[in-house]
Amino acid sequence: MSLTNILPGRLGFGTAPLGNMFRAIPDDEARATVEAAWDHGIRFYDTAPFYGAGLAETRLGEVLAGKPRDAYVLSTKVGRVVLDEHETAARDLGEKGGLFEHGNPNKIVHEWTAEATERSIEDSLKRLGTDRLDIVWVHDIAQDFHGDLWLQKFEEARTGAFRVLSRLRDEGVIKGWGLGVNRTEPIELTLALDEPRPDGFLLAGRYTLLDHEHALERLLPLAQEQRVDMVVGGPYSSGILAGGTHFEYQQAPAEIIERVGKLKALAARHGVSIKAAALQFSLAHPASAAVIPGATRPGRIAEDTAALDEGVPAAFWTELRAAGLVSPAAPLPHGA
Repeated sequence: MSLTNILPGRLGFGTAPLGNMFRAIPDDEARATVEAAWDHGIRFYDTAPFYGAGLAETRLGEVLAGKPRDAYVLSTKVGRVVLDEHETAARDLGEKGGLFEHGNPNKIVHEWTAEATERSIEDSLKRLGTDRLDIVWVHDIAQDFHGDLWLQKFEEARTGAFRVLSRLRDEGVIKGWGLGVNRTEPIELTLALDEPRPDGFLLAGRYTLLDHEHALERLLPLAQEQRVDMVVGGPYSSGILAGGTHFEYQQAPAEIIERVGKLKALAARHGVSIKAAALQFSLAHPASAAVIPGATRPGRIAEDTAALDEGVPAAFWTELRAAGLVSPAAPLPHGA
């Protein structure tokens, strides 16, 4: 099933920040942010066990428990199982190692087998306090593995998670499944398979104003050809496009800060908010079904919904391309 037939709108809410990403967030602030998303009409919520070792799922579930289950679409991920035992040493989570240092202390195991997939879904349902999921993403396949080990982990997912999720979709237990990654290669490899067939993919950080060339080159033409939809995660590139200081989960380097400065200066000349430019750019590609920025403050939700509806003049997009700040191959709003 196409994701456009599942998703309730083009703007969703990404809950990674609710797992205490970068900072410890008070429970009442997290709750207020989810409530703000609901009050602004957002009905697609994406989460994962990895976000704070279950913390984001628990916080999201506590708010959604008071909402009609048929009124929203819920997605989570498999591939990382949260254990009951606590970490006593530094987490070994590769490039994302320090991302959730303020989250729950539980150990996290990387595993994409059938058994781990089924356990992960059961655990997520409990943390979310719900009886069903709409979409399940296979999270960060082989994120921190290389060479032959990368292919071994992908094969583990292909014969494990992929097949379990395909069966659950065919049985009507879930509406769809796909990959939730921040690299294009696992999706390209999956789309080259005869089976199992995903319904879409969540691509984080790879289709933004700051990083989109590689996705345009191979992945997105293949996705369009196979009619597989994309949900764009991380449209603000870890926050640097929304007033933050992080890019790719780390402090932004000088060249990125310089490029963001050029983007903001151009946007200011045209009276355009940088958030509007970021969200509308990510949604302009025909394969884009939705975009899911994250937030931890209620006021950010109002900014996001306003940015999606903001009128951006065609002249802005034209100058953006002329200045070389986006790829000449990138589709732009209004056909600019």
